[in-house]
Amino acid sequence: MVKRDLSYGALPEQKLDFYDCGKHDAPLFVFFHGGGMEAGNKGNGDERAFLELNESGISVAAADYRMYPSAKFPDFVEDAALCVAWCRDNLPHSILTVGGSSAGGYLSMMLAFNGRYLEKYGIDSYDRTQIAGYFFDAGQPTTHFNVLRERGLDTRLVRVDEAAPLYFIEEPKSPETLPNYEFVVADNDMAGRLEQTELLCRTMFHVGYPDECVTFTYMEGYTHTGYCGVVKDGRSLYADMIRNFITR
Repeated sequence: MVKRDLSYGALPEQKLDFYDCGKHDAPLFVFFHGGGMEAGNKGNGDERAFLELNESGISVAAADYRMYPSAKFPDFVEDAALCVAWCRDNLPHSILTVGGSSAGGYLSMMLAFNGRYLEKYGIDSYDRTQIAGYFFDAGQPTTHFNVLRERGLDTRLVRVDEAAPLYFIEEPKSPETLPNYEFVVADNDMAGRLEQTELLCRTMFHVGYPDECVTFTYMEGYTHTGYCGVVKDGRSLYADMIRNFITR
């Protein structure tokens, strides 16, 4: 059953679709769409994957959020945090996982590594009993190119500051309680996306993230998020990737 346009906040953009698998104790995956924080929506062509996840006993909350040109950093990150908190409080689930594709991957990284966004709602982003895992699909670990544009900078530049997930990677206080993290990136991804993702993962290992909680998935032969709509043997490849992450 799909429940459309549930409000997780007071603003018109703060809506989600709840793909309810029908089990009160099912895992819940909160998903943020791509589009550079300037395009896309909570459907965004991923509905087949969400419905297949339902068949596997996983519920999905696919969310919209404020975008450019009306939004400014960090409006969209604040929306993502509000959405996760609302889902925690209002949707049935056993465990909660968070993820997204491209811009949604960036938003998920910001929630995962800058703890202040979820801390506002009493959620410890580094505690797997609260957030079991984060699925980062082709997100930008450095300052997002459209945040650079907002600042009047060349979007090709690399900046690592308070708008960059990489900026917040530091030695974890409790490595034994960390969530699981999966990073997905294609060999023919956007310029620099593969190398920046490798740098983020390497930095995590360097400061003490345990090997077993970090997975790097290299999608050979694909362009940026080009695997998301692929169907193999009658099944969504993307749904299988997400299901394998959540149930591992």
